[in-house]
Amino acid sequence: MLKRFFQKNKATIEGAIDEKKIDPFNIPKHVAIIMDGNGRWAKKKGLPRIAGHRAGMNAVIEITKAASDLGIKVLTLYAFSTENWKRPEDEVSFLMNLPQEFLLGHLDDLKKNNVQVKIMGFTSQLPPHTLEAVIEAERKTAENTGLVLNFALNYGSRYEIVQATKNLVDDVASGKLTKEMIDEEVFSSYLLTKNFSDPDLLIRTSGEQRISNFLLWQLAYTELWFTSVYWPQFNKQILIEAIYDYQQRSRRFGGV
Repeated sequence: MLKRFFQKNKATIEGAIDEKKIDPFNIPKHVAIIMDGNGRWAKKKGLPRIAGHRAGMNAVIEITKAASDLGIKVLTLYAFSTENWKRPEDEVSFLMNLPQEFLLGHLDDLKKNNVQVKIMGFTSQLPPHTLEAVIEAERKTAENTGLVLNFALNYGSRYEIVQATKNLVDDVASGKLTKEMIDEEVFSSYLLTKNFSDPDLLIRTSGEQRISNFLLWQLAYTELWFTSVYWPQFNKQILIEAIYDYQQRSRRFGGV
């Protein structure tokens, strides 16, 4: 099935979809993106991997504006996983500087465009300069009411689920909850996405067809869309392709 989706996506990218074909009343409220392929994009151009990450940052700017223009309410971007610490030290150091660089350079524009920045992840493990930058961005955009730009930074879904379970156990032990009270809605309220609806659409770039420990619980009924395009090449037109394909699907959530 995933192969079929991939082949279909490749075909739609080659034949650009006019934005006028998008149904404005069926825009996915929450879009999540696994931004993959920065390193491979750079390698193909004979550049160091970090050049790919910087180019990827420019794609974030374009897609944030595009998502806002299209009426998407929440855009969650998988920026750094709990497994990414295994990468070479110089690359990790560069990635930890990117949030500060991005937010310092574009925070004013985000504020002007009514974008609210949120950070989702285990932030206590971040370097101080990275943590300070993201906290400042959240604080300065807290009153904005437009698109929520949600960065998954030092995020891993299995760890999230384990931590949620531990917190649930603590609350049962303290009498705040009983075992009988626990259902899917209660469990979801212990996750880092508790303030958001589940993603309607997940996009992964670079041709990989897996979800890589991203939003395992939340993606239960999310529509998946894969493209061979590397993240630095991803643009508004390809986002439109993904949304158009999403709008052709019938979401039954287990029903008929």
